[in-house]
Parts: sequence; C-alpha cells; structure tokens
Amino acid sequence: MDVNPLDPQQLRIWLLAAGKRDGGAFRSLYDATSPKLFGFALRILHKRELAEEVLQESYVAIWNNAANYQSHLAAPMTWMATIVRNKAFDHLRRSDVSVEIDAEQFDSEVMNALQDPQATPIEALQMSGDAKALAWCMSALEGMHRQVVALAYYHDLSHSEVAEQMKLPVGTVKTWIRRSLEKLRTCLAKREQT
Repeated sequence: MDVNPLDPQQLRIWLLAAGKRDGGAFRSLYDATSPKLFGFALRILHKRELAEEVLQESYVAIWNNAANYQSHLAAPMTWMATIVRNKAFDHLRRSDVSVEIDAEQFDSEVMNALQDPQATPIEALQMSGDAKALAWCMSALEGMHRQVVALAYYHDLSHSEVAEQMKLPVGTVKTWIRRSLEKLRTCLAKREQT
C-alpha cells in the first residue's frame, strides 16, 4: 500500500510522535513537508538564503511545540504553514526592509496553505475578493496577534480558550483581539478605497 507523505493522517501521526520527542518521526515529518514549506517561505521572502533560515527556525519551533499541537484545531500542514508564515513575516518586520508583496501570489499561497494543503492554486484563486483582502490584512498583523485572532475567529474559540491555548492572560487576549480587529477594519477600508 502506497502512503501519500502529505496525507494529513500520516502527518498527524508523525507530529504527535515528535511531540513525544521521537526523532525518527520528526525526520519523516521534515522529509515529507520541508519541500512544500520551503517553497511557501520562498514565495514570501523571495530570497533562498532567507527562506532556508526561516525554514530552519520554523522546524525548531515545530519540534519545540509539537507536544502542544491539537489536531482538532488545525490540520498538520495548516499548523506548520502558519508557523512558517509567522516566522517569515516576523523576519520581514525585523529586517526593516520595505517589502512589496505580490498580492496575487501571496494570497493564493497563504490561503492554499491555510485552508487545504491539497488544494490547487486554481482553487485557492477562486476565493472571493473579500476573503483575499482579509488574508492580506491578516498578514500585516504581528505574529502573536494574528494567531490570537485566528484562534478566536477561524477556530471559534472563546477568549478564555484562546488564553489557555496561547498561555496568556485573558485580558491580554481581549486587548489584542480588539486592537487587531481595529487594524483589520482600517486595512480593509483602505483596500476598498484603492
């Protein structure tokens, strides 16, 4: 029987085993997912050496956080792609370089990775303009703020559940969500005017 290495169930098994510090499972997970996640990082960063650096940081984070992975909240590839995306955008913010994002390419890749790791680019491009605008504006939020909003709205968690998941005070979560929603509203309004 042939096993598809990007089969979500197989990835879930490797990820859960990695959470128990199984180095062999982590190696299998890396071998199966690194080409796709490297391509994802490269599309955001546009430079091979930066994408390699972010990919390495991402897999360290995946290894360190695998025990916290909750399969009922996100598919394995979605969870890992979110880590890569957050690390890539954190890297861009730290570099103080004004980066022009190719919105079409970015939106299709981000939404492809976040929604369905098996979706084709054509399927990702069929999203509504509003969803693409929201994806672009979400990418402008700081990494932790973006994650808090995603847990609250994409995964329908309460503020206290988000706080527990992120190991943050509930007040901090509420403040971050409120501020992030204000930023999203402003960003979406600006995109409508263009």
